[in-house]
Amino acid sequence: MLRIGLCQLTSSDDPAENLDLIRAEVAKATGEGARVVVFPEAMMARFGVPLAPLAQPLDGPWASAVAEVAREHDVLVVAGMFTPDGDRVRNTLLITGNGEHRGYDKIHLYDAFGFRESDTVAGGSDPLTLELDGVTLGFATCYDVRFPELFQALAGDGAAAVVLPASWGAGTGKREQWELLVRARALDSGTWVLGCGQADPAATGVPVSPKAPTGIGYSTVADPFGGIHTQLGAGSGLLVTEVDPELAAKSRTATAVLANRRLPR
Repeated sequence: MLRIGLCQLTSSDDPAENLDLIRAEVAKATGEGARVVVFPEAMMARFGVPLAPLAQPLDGPWASAVAEVAREHDVLVVAGMFTPDGDRVRNTLLITGNGEHRGYDKIHLYDAFGFRESDTVAGGSDPLTLELDGVTLGFATCYDVRFPELFQALAGDGAAAVVLPASWGAGTGKREQWELLVRARALDSGTWVLGCGQADPAATGVPVSPKAPTGIGYSTVADPFGGIHTQLGAGSGLLVTEVDPELAAKSRTATAVLANRRLPR
């Protein structure tokens, strides 16, 4: 069993302020026994502001400060940030602590629902897994959840759980889509899916650009059979849950969705 904390909040456009939030939330989550502490996509700085001036490399001061927090509390911290890439940035998950310090660059960019992430963000190409306390974790970001082949590839690489930070766009039916997709990806990959979203700014009282995907809340943990294991509401909150890799193995045996795939992978 691996204990994982999901920190649902609304990040600001100030990386220093957001770093203070990380320090406070990691302390809370580790106080409840979390070995992994997850923050949303765009934790370094929210969407709706120019990203290039804020971007830093993985060995820059912001990521290094998060790494120090992880070392202080002896945990793995996952937090969305932006790293430089020429005239654009990369939408990167910083994964640091327990001997790790690396990034996952979001593969599928949110060119949908009238928003064009690719105008300012360059896409990644490489799935990522790592092992902690005997449990293999995979990583995905927000819009990635619409692409089942990524989750099945992570499961094929041994992932029992996929950590999914997000800053979900609001709109008619978007909460329902979020919940459906998190559950579907869990079922069709036989993994736990831990969706950690930005809180709804309307619930947290933080003014944001109405045109940017700045979160709806409802961080959701789906079990490997597609059930909602636990979930938060719209506002800020901390959710600490346990992941059982044996249930992932049971799901894959029962559904055989990986073994019975026939189309090219």
